[in-house]
Formats: sequence, C-alpha cells, structure tokens
Amino acid sequence: MAKKVFVAATGQHCGKTTISLSLLHMAGKKYDRIGFMKPFGPKLARFEGRDVDMDAKLMARVYGLSDRVDLMSPVVLHPGDTKRILDGYIRPEALMERIEKACAELEKECDFLVIEGAGHTGVGSVAGINNARVAKALDAPVMMIAGGGIGSAIDDIHLNLALFEAEGAEVKLVLPNKILPAKREMVLHYLGQAFSRRGIRVLGGFDYSQILANPTLLNVSRLLDLRLEADSQQAARIVHHVQLGAASTQRVVDLLQPSTLLVVTSSRDELLVTLSTLYHMPEYYEKICGLVITGVASVSDVTQKIIDDSGIPYLRCEKRTTAEIFSTLENYVSKITAEDEEKINLVQRLAEESLDFDAIDTLL
Repeated sequence: MAKKVFVAATGQHCGKTTISLSLLHMAGKKYDRIGFMKPFGPKLARFEGRDVDMDAKLMARVYGLSDRVDLMSPVVLHPGDTKRILDGYIRPEALMERIEKACAELEKECDFLVIEGAGHTGVGSVAGINNARVAKALDAPVMMIAGGGIGSAIDDIHLNLALFEAEGAEVKLVLPNKILPAKREMVLHYLGQAFSRRGIRVLGGFDYSQILANPTLLNVSRLLDLRLEADSQQAARIVHHVQLGAASTQRVVDLLQPSTLLVVTSSRDELLVTLSTLYHMPEYYEKICGLVITGVASVSDVTQKIIDDSGIPYLRCEKRTTAEIFSTLENYVSKITAEDEEKINLVQRLAEESLDFDAIDTLL
C-alpha cells in the first residue's frame, strides 16, 4: 500500500504544482515507485491522444509516468460538463467511483503517491467531488499550501479548514509558500503558534522566486495565442519585466530592466529598429527578452527586415490593443510546463535545499 498525501491549497497560485513536483523529486530519492494523481482536472490538455489535466501531463512528462496517465487524470472537466452535471446527465457518484478506482490502482503500483487538488478546497463542488470530499474518500492525509503572509494566510487557512473538517478529512500539515526571505522566520513562528492547538504542523515552503513566478516567452505566446518567432533557447527565456514602449525611443531604452518584454505598436519604426539593433549587444541582450508588436498597421518592409535579420524574438498581434495586451501580461501568473526546463531544474534544486521531506514523510 502506498504512502500518500493530498496536496491542497487555500486558492489558486499558491504553488501546489511546484510543491507536487518537489515532493515527487524528493520521494524518488527514497522510494522505488512514485506516482501522481489529479483526481479532478479543470484544465484540459491533450497528451498522447488523450484528454487529461495539464498537471497530470506535466508530471507524466517530467517523471516518466506516461503509461499511467489514464489513472493519473481520471476525471477531466470538458466544456459544458457543469451544465450536464446539474441537468443530471452526469452523475457525481460515477465521477467519485472513477476517482476511487484510479487511486486504488495507483496505490498498488506505487510506494509514494502525490494527489494534487484543484484550486481552493471548494473547487469541484458542482460535481460533488470537491477537494475535501475527495481527500476523505481516498483516505489521504492533507498538506495545505498557503500564501507566505501571516494574517491573510491564517484567515485563508481557517476558511478552507472548515470544509475539510466538515467532510471529515484530516489536515496534518500547513506549508506557507512564496515567503519573502526577510520574513521567513517570523511567518513560520506565528503560523506555528496559530495552528499548534489544532495539532497541525507548520513547515516552510519555498521563498518567493521571480524565476518561478514569471513566464517564459513560450508561456506568453500560449497565453496570447500568438505565433512566437524565436528559436527554442529564446522561447525558454524567462520574462522578468513587461514594459510599454510608449515613451521616446531613448526613454524606453533607459528604462530597460533585466529580461524585459516590450509591447510596441507597429508604427514605432525608430523604436523597433533601435531595439533590434541593441539586441546584438551583450549588455542589452540581457535586458531585451523580446517584443510584442501590436497594431493593425503593417510593419514597414525595411523595419521588418531589420527585425528579422536581428533575430530578436517577437510576437505579432493585430487584433488586440496595446493596452489590452499589456494588462493581460501584467496580470498573468505563470504555470510551469514540461518545456520550462530551467524552472523545473530550479524547483528540484530548491526541494533538495529547502524542503524538509523527511519531516513531511514522517507526518503521513
């Protein structure tokens, strides 16, 4: 029988997937057979001809679990399924049966099984398979990932704990994540105090990392659904800053920060030519990650040739405004994919340095 853990979170973007990657990496050093499961997948992806959750696809590719992907993603939400569930065409009981059966099969094949929830605790309620109910049905101890603060984290944890307690699922561990390094000791001290009476252990997750938080150019192209003109190395580069190319050419250049993605309208010939030329220089190559060229007007032939000859990565967007693109990028939170080798390597390295896997393993 496998040792297992249900990875829950107080909300989106807390770092469930990052922690799940880390747990599998560390478990692989201790156990012969590791496994992953996303019981309820709200984010659809295609993998080897199947519809699976995108996190199941990620773990299958990173850890070589492709032969189990059907079990790893037993329930995937398709467009219109919510209405079909409410109309009675899809029975919640059938979905839970599918999840339980898949988990039972994985437990036979694994020594350590990571079960990753979806969003906050209540996600899946419309289908009768919210995270708390699934954790209880699978008899899996819960690790809850939270934000890296104090007051807001405690509030969020209590809100989510209520549903786990109502369903009878056991939360054994709270893991604050994305902690500001200067506040790490204080955060862990006060969260430990807040939950010690409940018998819930608090262990530290990762410190906040720009590399993990920010998207690659390939992520951006998928987000905007635009063709990326770049080679594989350029596509994997991480965007640390987004800058609107609205000021004078000199001012835009002066404001460049490390690994900046610039949003520039197609009529700014001087700025486009200048950025393309600077891209060849080492001191500016580090600052210029790429361009998003907006506007319905065509880029002039001469400017387009200079852009192409320079090799600067770019995306061309004619249907959305500059302000819309800039706002989308500013509000985007990056999700790790199997192509993000730099991020995955960093996660695994941080897990070895910062994650107390032995303490987690002992609690399960």
